[in-house]
Amino acid sequence: MDPIADLLVRIKNAQAAGREITEAPFSRVKLAIAQILETEQFIDKVEKKGARNNEKLEIKLKYDRGVGAIGGIKRVSKPGQRAYAPSPKIKFVKQGYGLSIISTSQGIMTDKEARKKKIGGEVLCEIW
Repeated sequence: MDPIADLLVRIKNAQAAGREITEAPFSRVKLAIAQILETEQFIDKVEKKGARNNEKLEIKLKYDRGVGAIGGIKRVSKPGQRAYAPSPKIKFVKQGYGLSIISTSQGIMTDKEARKKKIGGEVLCEIW
């Protein structure tokens, strides 16, 4: 299974169930994605927990009057069909109200940062 899709589905399902905290297996890519979600205020907090061989990400979800901060999550680039975009062709998500997370040669960043630095990459997911 796709580990990034697994992370996104865990977040989406936990929020739909009204849970405050969800966990996912640790990887540096997942941590980078979760930190972007934290910076953009889609989640409250992300922490790395556990011993070396049993590391997990603990993600505290964010709610506003009982409604989740994340309206939707979509995995764009999949293992069977990768999606790449040069900087001028990076699409706006929900007319700029959402964001794309892009894996570039300079690291994982939002679509706004990639446009600003004029670099393209693999479009991992969209969040609104």
